[in-house]
Amino acid sequence: MHSIHLAVLMTSHNRRARTLSALSALEARRGLPAHATLGVHLVDTGSIDGTPEAVRLLHPSVEVMSVGADVPRNRAMRIASRNSRSGGGGGGSLSGTPGGPSHRWTHQLWLDDGVELFPDALAVLLGAADVVGPEAVVVGAVRGADGTTVYSGRRGRSLTLVEPGGHDPEPCDTYDGRVVLLPRAAHDLVGDPDKVFSHRMGDYDHGFRARRAGAPAFVAPRPVGVCAQGPDVPGSREPGIGVREALRRVTSAGELPPRQWWVYCLRHTWPWAPFLMVSPYARTAARATLGRWRA
Repeated sequence: MHSIHLAVLMTSHNRRARTLSALSALEARRGLPAHATLGVHLVDTGSIDGTPEAVRLLHPSVEVMSVGADVPRNRAMRIASRNSRSGGGGGGSLSGTPGGPSHRWTHQLWLDDGVELFPDALAVLLGAADVVGPEAVVVGAVRGADGTTVYSGRRGRSLTLVEPGGHDPEPCDTYDGRVVLLPRAAHDLVGDPDKVFSHRMGDYDHGFRARRAGAPAFVAPRPVGVCAQGPDVPGSREPGIGVREALRRVTSAGELPPRQWWVYCLRHTWPWAPFLMVSPYARTAARATLGRWRA
């Protein structure tokens, strides 16, 4: 039976309690095969709340790298991926079981520090991977505090959330990057998230590129974790803000920076790219104008 070594990639920024909770939940990996090990590679982006120090104290086998607060999530994930391949220090098992050399990982697991994995999450993900094949990406659906699915695979031009099927893995076109199992064969085809993107667009871009490269994606049949905070804050959709503020937010790094959005549109929406490039900004301005008028 071939061995499995999971390289868990995480980022953190001033969310000490959530990061520690995610790492503690990762320890309860019920159903993980005896021949499977894992190592965690965490990149902290300038936390001032003691996150790196707390992780080193409570989870000493986790490899922690601290970078500047100006490093966006997508780039931090690239750094974590590089660390997982470098064979550098750290990255051992959370429970003290030898994790093996970092450069020999068989799978990467993207894990958002806001997600608490269910005890059988890793077994569910690896079980789905056995079904869909060695070059397929497996996405873990994440529930919100109310039990509804808030992150998962996405399907179609409207990026509709894909619900877990209950029995068999469900195909999807791309994915939210909260919980993603990426086998080495798929990584060899598509690589890391593209450095041109800062945040969420990098997840979607990675999924579409993986599919084109021959690495299909599937949602695991059961949810794998919970995110108590729920989906992202309203941002540019917040009621009552003016047009200028709405446009400032929608063009910020956390939403749709124009240059990154144009690259995304060119790659994945041609020949509709010119129209789709301007449409979210026009809708944002119209929504804010209408909201002020109604108020």
